Amino acid sequence: MHIILGGTGHVGSALVKRLLDAGEPVTLITHDPKKSGREGKAKHGVPQQATVALADVHDVPALRKVFQQGTRLFLLNPSAAPAADTDAEERATVKSIIEALQGARFEKIVAESTYGAQPVQRAGDLGILYDMEKALEAQPIPFSVIRAAYYMSNWDAALKTARDEGAIDSMYPEDFKLPMVAPQDLGELAARLMTEPAEKTGLFYAEGPEPYTPGDVAAAFSEALNKRVAVRVVPREKWEDAFKAMGFSPAAAKSYAAMTALTRDHPYFDDAPVRGRTSLRAYVQALVGGQGG
Repeated sequence: MHIILGGTGHVGSALVKRLLDAGEPVTLITHDPKKSGREGKAKHGVPQQATVALADVHDVPALRKVFQQGTRLFLLNPSAAPAADTDAEERATVKSIIEALQGARFEKIVAESTYGAQPVQRAGDLGILYDMEKALEAQPIPFSVIRAAYYMSNWDAALKTARDEGAIDSMYPEDFKLPMVAPQDLGELAARLMTEPAEKTGLFYAEGPEPYTPGDVAAAFSEALNKRVAVRVVPREKWEDAFKAMGFSPAAAKSYAAMTALTRDHPYFDDAPVRGRTSLRAYVQALVGGQGG
């Protein structure tokens, strides 16, 4: 049985689909009872073939009980609500997950991390997921890590301004090249790693066919919407205010601004990444088509 943490998000849902299509048994962990049962699954896009286990990620005994039912685990640390202190919340969930692994009999773990993961405090995923990787190294279960490039799905929210205002907002310069990857390609890679022999482990960098810029994103929206879309660059000194305007707490805004600065000043490019097949153009076309653009 494959146990999936984060199975209803962009990456997790793609992974679940791949595993189910291959005839693999899957259990999704969620804290939301509305996502269980036939009607709840249908409403929230959870495949009927998947088993749903209810457990709060902060509830170590409940999480451990679900873990004991599986043979392999996909670990995606859940995102905290932006209005919270996201760093504190997400470090707490990593701690709970690692504690819940004690006594589990998993053959293998596949964990989702990020490009640029590094030993740093108060810089969002870059530090949190680096510490998660180190915690996995300290436990006995074999594991693989996917360090994912910038999610193309991070641009989903730009559809509204692209359509309504003819612009997308970016904290990176219009010509700033950044490795990006589509969630469905991460799901495909994760499914492969989940079903490979347990002893086959490693660190895998994952990105799309090529790097892209915010200008490329605007061009993709321009084509998909059949209208001119420009890039509005948010100056560095206004990053924290921009995050706060999106509903982030002051602590979260400061953390996300620091993460953005590290990515802007020290972008990471791997020499031999696992390359997905989904182009930015194809991703945006599907996004616009799926949301009535």
